[in-house]
Amino acid sequence: MNYQTTQFLLAAKQAEINALEQLSANCLLVTGISELVHQLQRERGISNIFLASGCELFAQQRQQQLLQTTKAEQQLRTQLTQQYLQAKDLCSNSRLLNGISLALQGLDRLAALREQISKQQLMPPQSTEAYSSLIAAWLVVVQDSTDLVCDADITRLLVALFNLLQIKEYAGQERAWGAIGLASGQLSTELGERLLLLQQAQQQSAVVFLEFASEEQQFQWHQQEQGLATKQLQQLRTLMQQLSGTTTPVPAVSDLWYQFATERMDEMHQLQIKLTAQLQKLTFITVSAAQQQLQRHPAKLTQFAEQPMNLRVSIFIDPRMQGMCGFSASPLLADPQSINAPNRSFYQLLSEQAQHIRTMQTELADARRAMGEQKLIDRAKLLLMQYKNLTEAQAYRQLQQSAMKQRSSIADVADAVVKVLMQ
Repeated sequence: MNYQTTQFLLAAKQAEINALEQLSANCLLVTGISELVHQLQRERGISNIFLASGCELFAQQRQQQLLQTTKAEQQLRTQLTQQYLQAKDLCSNSRLLNGISLALQGLDRLAALREQISKQQLMPPQSTEAYSSLIAAWLVVVQDSTDLVCDADITRLLVALFNLLQIKEYAGQERAWGAIGLASGQLSTELGERLLLLQQAQQQSAVVFLEFASEEQQFQWHQQEQGLATKQLQQLRTLMQQLSGTTTPVPAVSDLWYQFATERMDEMHQLQIKLTAQLQKLTFITVSAAQQQLQRHPAKLTQFAEQPMNLRVSIFIDPRMQGMCGFSASPLLADPQSINAPNRSFYQLLSEQAQHIRTMQTELADARRAMGEQKLIDRAKLLLMQYKNLTEAQAYRQLQQSAMKQRSSIADVADAVVKVLMQ
């Protein structure tokens, strides 16, 4: 066997390990972002009640929450520095790094936002919008982190986690808008439509989550959705639609709405914690297994004594390799017993590694499709907002209506929109 051939085999395995180690760093990043997003969502909800009550309610809770959010922020910033600025091998994904930079810029302005809230210089919808934009920036980072994924099982977990975070964020926005409408009495028809859109968005992200979640995670999700908090929230959703178009403040109902919505989101957070823990465990196991394989490779290769060229053990007779079109017979296969063990073992090692990569790419296809569809929908929404001067809710509603009318998926409609508007 040729020395150069063996070196490329080892280099291929090392490249796989490098990719897995970068993936490990990304999974830690996703865990840190998940916690920060949770704290920002809590801060957003508390800040809304604080503003809507004229700074009378949740003042103490808000100060406590600011400490929790700041702690999560500091931990994430430390993690980002260690993993992406001080690491031996720097990340080469420019889109991911740019997304981190954009999201950090939002965190840099968080103190100014809090000061405006303390001075009541913002209305609750403005506060909600600001927090939602910051959270959205971090969710984009989670989405972009999946581009570097090179393991099918880890990819499935990341896709499930991303969609769980999306569900939770849509639920947080629903909580915010519902509380604002009930507390102020401004239960407009537009607000009712916005709440319905947010509920539908949760359902659609839940479909993808359940597609990629494990059986245990699926069971926990169904249990949660059949739990008391969700059932009580659903009753209030029905009441909200019945009150749509009225102008009577119902602060007592607003408190219940906030309570039940928060309980449901906290249950999602518990599922999120389990998902991130499983993600870290699986990443560690996968990287360790790949490193052990690499350590065993040199020992295996030294066992393969140099042998004369044997065409019977090579790509020349591998049925998985493409050959001359229309030709299938191979006289080289005439004497399979003459294939010596060292050559067979070495080619088996090569072909197994190649097959592992092919299988992995096939298994990754579904996960990449799901993430690609989400990016496509986001792009279509942005184009509709730019070209038709729509709000995000209106753009998403237009995609939904077109999908129902055409009996197609939202992703297919989004693809058509992008193609038309980008011409």
